[in-house]
Amino acid sequence: MSKASRNKPGDSPARAFGFGNYLRNETVGGMAMLAATVLALVLANTPASGLYTAVSEFRVGPHALHLDLSVAEWAKDGLLAIFFFVAGLELKREMTVGDLSDRKTATLPIIAALGGMIVPAVIAFGVSFGAPGFAEAWAIPMATDIAFALGVLSLTGSALPTTARVFLLSLAVVDDLGAILVIAVLFTSGLNLLALLASVVLCGVYWYAQHKRVTTPVLYVPLALATWIAVHSSGVHATIAGVALGLLTRVRKDPYEPAAPSVRLEHRLQPWSAGLVVPVFALFAAGVPVNGEALSELAHDRVAIAVIVGLLLGKFLGIFGTSFAAVKLGFGSPPSGVKWTDLAALAILGGIGFTVSLLIADLSLTGDAAERAKAAVLIASALAALLATAILLVRQRKTKRQNALGPDEANS
Repeated sequence: MSKASRNKPGDSPARAFGFGNYLRNETVGGMAMLAATVLALVLANTPASGLYTAVSEFRVGPHALHLDLSVAEWAKDGLLAIFFFVAGLELKREMTVGDLSDRKTATLPIIAALGGMIVPAVIAFGVSFGAPGFAEAWAIPMATDIAFALGVLSLTGSALPTTARVFLLSLAVVDDLGAILVIAVLFTSGLNLLALLASVVLCGVYWYAQHKRVTTPVLYVPLALATWIAVHSSGVHATIAGVALGLLTRVRKDPYEPAAPSVRLEHRLQPWSAGLVVPVFALFAAGVPVNGEALSELAHDRVAIAVIVGLLLGKFLGIFGTSFAAVKLGFGSPPSGVKWTDLAALAILGGIGFTVSLLIADLSLTGDAAERAKAAVLIASALAALLATAILLVRQRKTKRQNALGPDEANS
């Protein structure tokens, strides 16, 4: 969501201070996720690995409801539903009153996002074709991590105009929608029609309560939990419950309201999502062995190689290539003030496929194959962040030099 869309008059909640406001900064969220990732790698590659594995696999929850999940599964299926709920809120706002609601502004990032999903998937499918797990693993490099990518952009892209952030965010929001659809379609097994019907009814109750302007959490909290349980029991991945409820939340405020429900909920939940949900998920998802033997196995695993190539090369070709073609063919125009080298850096940032890519790796593969695929996601995301940072820092240094010289001297 762009800063402009966040700060529309009368559409923002009262300004918050303190730790919650601090966590709303994308840079802070990205740093928290990175810290959790480093801790996970340390725990998984030291003598503490036994304790780390035992905690990850420890099962807790009511068996009668088939919710006796491991701690790692609770992080992946339970906590991450909050992240997807916040993503659903943002997606609904963007499509209704934000940048994606304007066709002219939305055209290029939507085209770029489609290219950034299709090209990596095709490349990954081609590279891994015939290898065990290739039929599902092609989806791993489709996703762009919003928090991580925007965090890198915030740290190193200060010389870029704000339109660059709007472009990257709009692209990542559409990208998330694509990943959500893939998870819903590709990773639904043993469909329980009764539970699915119950989840639809519960979503209908949520929508009706929104329509009737009900605001009490006494209704919404139990309703959200019941919806999550129903979706989990249906065979559809449980995080889809978060997306569905986010998309059903009202985004236009009434005259008597200081802010719309979607704004209030995002304001309250985003710090929890950035400061707790995603870091805890990263802590239990990113703990993969990275010793010499593991890296040697990764180098001979075509699925893992496909993930790296898909995220690094596929994302760049998909985002930059389709953007270039769309502009040249007259289907879209580049963001104001953004040069082609800037767009190249943004396309490389799209290769940071952390949260959702790790989730899809967990869903599509098992055992050592999943560990190697997740290691590939971490390697590709780190390389993408470093490459984009190098380009953005050169741009920043050049801009500072031009500002110091003045326009006449800089052009001489």
